[in-house]
Parts: sequence; C-alpha cells; structure tokens
Amino acid sequence: MSFSYRDDMASADIAFQAQGKTIEELFSSAWQALIEVMVNDSKKIKKSITRTLDLEQTSLPMLLLIFLQEALFYKDAQQLFLIVEDIAVSHEAGSYSLKATLKGEPIIKHKHRLGIDVKAVTLHKFNLERTDHGWEATVVLDI
Repeated sequence: MSFSYRDDMASADIAFQAQGKTIEELFSSAWQALIEVMVNDSKKIKKSITRTLDLEQTSLPMLLLIFLQEALFYKDAQQLFLIVEDIAVSHEAGSYSLKATLKGEPIIKHKHRLGIDVKAVTLHKFNLERTDHGWEATVVLDI
C-alpha cells in the first residue's frame, strides 16, 4: 500500500496520489490516505465496529469516487473512523461493483488526534489509470 500527498496541485485543497499493485490495493490506499488527512494516527483506531459496503457504478473512476465519499459519510453522519479490512472489486456486464468490510470505532476527540476536516472528494484533477506497476489515482479533497 502506498500514497503520497501533492501540495503542488491545489492551494486550498489537499491532493494525493495513491498506488496499488491491484485495483483493490489502490482503493485501500486511497481510503487510507483520506482517513489519514482526518486523523493524525490512524493506527490508534480500534476495530470494534464493522460496516459493509456494496457499491456499483458504470465506471471504475466513479466507483472509486463514491467509495471515498462513503468514508466522509461515516465520519459526518455516524461519527465513525473506519479502516478497510477487506475489499473486492469486480467487473461484469458493463458495471463495476465493490464489496468491502470496514472496521473502526466512534470518533473520540481526546483519543484521536484530529487532522483536517474534509468536506468532499472532488472531481477536480480526479484520475484513475493503470500503470506499468499496477494502478494509480489522483484525488483532490475539499477542506
């Protein structure tokens, strides 16, 4: 799993590039990058709560976008920080689907060193592509 933050792409937002040898590893890396913007030490997130995701989209980039938006939904609507435990992406009949198991815990301000509150995952410079080494995505977050 690997990702790097890009401060040369957006001045009022946060940008990152995530990589993975497989599409599942890329999705996990992008989710982790997003979580680590919001909480400074994601290793302290206890895996006491489980949520499952079952998503479908007509394109792989849009599947990644809505997958990342789910992290913000859980943070804002359910006050949860979740980490990807297991993920599978498949393609069938012109549709991409994702099944994921997420584990985490409620946001505890005195336990979690909160980072930046992300408002949205944007389409600005959003990109997902296959590379010689696997997969890479560029994501800009609205903060």
